[in-house]
Amino acid sequence: MKVVILAGGFGTRISEESQYRPKPMIEIGGRPILWHIMREYLHFGFDEFIICAGYKQEFIKSYFAHYFLQTSNITFDFHAPDAQHQRDHRQIHSSASEPWKVTVVDTGLRTMTGGRIKRIRPYIGDEPFLLTYGDGVCDVPIDKLVAFHEAHHAKTGSLVTLTAVKPEGRFGILDLDGDQISSFREKSRQDVGYINGGYMVVEPDVFDYIDGDATVFEREPLERIADEGKLMAYRHNGFWQCMDTMRDHEKLERLWEAGTAPWAVWDNN
Repeated sequence: MKVVILAGGFGTRISEESQYRPKPMIEIGGRPILWHIMREYLHFGFDEFIICAGYKQEFIKSYFAHYFLQTSNITFDFHAPDAQHQRDHRQIHSSASEPWKVTVVDTGLRTMTGGRIKRIRPYIGDEPFLLTYGDGVCDVPIDKLVAFHEAHHAKTGSLVTLTAVKPEGRFGILDLDGDQISSFREKSRQDVGYINGGYMVVEPDVFDYIDGDATVFEREPLERIADEGKLMAYRHNGFWQCMDTMRDHEKLERLWEAGTAPWAVWDNN
């Protein structure tokens, strides 16, 4: 399966960083969050990626254009003046680059999520694919997620499985008795319901539910698929964190620097 990553939005809620680069290129531990997401998928054997780019897409293209070089030990030898040697002046000794195949697609500057998905149809064909957002990390077992989807698809014809997660609460809970606060406590994950955490498995029939660039995937298409009983939820009660704000970014950075990043399954296992 190919992995499709939505990476074209403006990232306005983290404009402190996104004014300079697209949100998926904001770094955690010196590497873009996009790298972290791709590294998760690679751990489970998925190594072919389609990046739905838009806003400041040149940063993403440049990153992958130079990625092999930047992750290699290399000798540059400029001694010989002949033209042939000038073309072969680099000697690669070793490289730490991952065995990825990456296609970066310009899906438009202001295209909505559904439109971005529709635009990469030629690169998918008639095969199911994995889909996630370029601003969130998770320790979901992707192999089990795929198996869950395939079982339900075979049984019921379901079209989409999304990973259902419970985000951490950010605000305190007030229990009221009239005008009196009977208790004050920090909000826990048990106080909130499941939300769409991305990390989806999608059947190619989904393309037919998307009209065009103005379609928001999470609205009419998913709502219609849910009404048809073809939208499944894989409940994940482990770690999930989006990077919407600087506070989110700082939290992810602290986890990485402390060596306790739950999404780094390639190290944790």
